[in-house]
Amino acid sequence: MKRFEMKVAIVTGAGGGIGSAIARRLAAEGALVVVTDVNEGSAEEVASAIEKDGGAAAVIAADISRKEACFELIDRSFALTGRIDVLVNNAGINRRGNLLSLSDEDWKLSFTVNLDSMFHLCRATLPHMITAGGGAIVNTASQWGLYPAPNHIAYNTTKAAVAAFTQNLARDYAPEKIRVNAVCPGEIHTPMLEAGVKRSGRTIADLDKLVPFGRIGKPEEVAALVAFLASDEAAFMCGSLVEITGAQAVA
Repeated sequence: MKRFEMKVAIVTGAGGGIGSAIARRLAAEGALVVVTDVNEGSAEEVASAIEKDGGAAAVIAADISRKEACFELIDRSFALTGRIDVLVNNAGINRRGNLLSLSDEDWKLSFTVNLDSMFHLCRATLPHMITAGGGAIVNTASQWGLYPAPNHIAYNTTKAAVAAFTQNLARDYAPEKIRVNAVCPGEIHTPMLEAGVKRSGRTIADLDKLVPFGRIGKPEEVAALVAFLASDEAAFMCGSLVEITGAQAVA
């Protein structure tokens, strides 16, 4: 399918597991993808892989924990491509711990990266989409933002806020034909998850047993859902929080 021919998509956190899969999926379907990540080397690797597969990509490294960097990213993207059809707010961090064990810095940084960056990026992008007559924004929330897992209070709370932000933004800008939705993944096999598994002393096989479907998810499966929500096939989906969990209850 080529659902994104002649369209431009910006993907944040595109150097990571889910983000790189999203960037590659949108590019495979014809989009010019602006691959952005705080790690420029990782972003370059993803862009090179896209181009090797015959797709189109541009790299803009950005530390979206800074308001100015968020606006600069959108300004540079628009100057480079002349349009912004899709914004995927995928970047995020996971600082573990309950309230008494979590540091002030981890709490503040979780909100800065997981929520504030989304606020700034959407604020910078919306005028372009309004002028163009519409667009699609897909945010990465989490199953844990809907059903909190223990000992992840900062992550859970920020992802719950992402879910609320998504629905509020959708209702405010649906009249402008700007569709805003969120994916809410469960356990997905990424480098971030592997690091957490090692710290816990568990294995991927242990996590697989907790999922009724028989295994945890793959980044490519989340990417397929994001691509659908960003496409015209999801033309009447706006304000949806779509879980992708293999029917797993919260771990």
